[in-house]
Amino acid sequence: MSFDLSGRVAVVAGGYGVLGGSIAAGLAGAGVHVVILGRSIELAQRKVIEIGIVNRDLKHIGVAADVLDVSSLTRARNHIIGAFGGIDILINAAGGNIAKARTNATSPFSMDLGGFDEVVRLNLHGSVTPALIFGEAMADRGRGSIINISSMAALRPLSGIAGYSAAKAAVENFTRWLAVELARFGAGGVRVNAVAPGFFLASQNRSLLVNTDGSPTVRAATILSRTPMGRFGEARELDGIVQFLASDSASFVTGVVIPVDGGFSADAGI
Repeated sequence: MSFDLSGRVAVVAGGYGVLGGSIAAGLAGAGVHVVILGRSIELAQRKVIEIGIVNRDLKHIGVAADVLDVSSLTRARNHIIGAFGGIDILINAAGGNIAKARTNATSPFSMDLGGFDEVVRLNLHGSVTPALIFGEAMADRGRGSIINISSMAALRPLSGIAGYSAAKAAVENFTRWLAVELARFGAGGVRVNAVAPGFFLASQNRSLLVNTDGSPTVRAATILSRTPMGRFGEARELDGIVQFLASDSASFVTGVVIPVDGGFSADAGI
């Protein structure tokens, strides 16, 4: 068994976000050719330049595609296969919450159903569709690793973000379903797993967790009090588990969701 990923090809959907970008840089550092996939080709190419500094001997490219659009994903898949000959790893890191999907602190009936639908599509459909499009190419070759990004919100619904919580719970269910279906119907060489990050600071949640003076908000203080390690995660702390799941050392690992959360999911609060 080997952790060596040298020469493999990884597509990182949402690869110019905080977590996706760190995962992409970590893979580049491990000798992987990285494709940054996202709607903005400018942001994708900017990240390509950044991760190219990590290992100048590798080929990295940015590709524009919408994770909710089958046609653009299919074109992207064909382009990537033409450039590299195949795809070994898919990281579904696109997603996040949106402002209009949040409910206020006074009533759950304030939910914007349009916002709910939008955040579910972004996080659930935005993982399902790439997994099917790129997973088919992996199945044709008989090997590959699909890694979805879940959340602590899938395990314990968090106040104000019902749509995001529901979507991430569904991502975990889909992860297990696809893993079983592929193994059962002859594509067991393609493994499907998920990583469930705990609480990491990112551009989307910073204003909710950090006051303008740099101190933690009330919500952040509550989170930290329930996280046994007593701190937020750093993006680079996802790199190791992603690389393990992508490697041959995880060849008998499929259908699992692994928390990277500083003990949050293990704490009973007692």
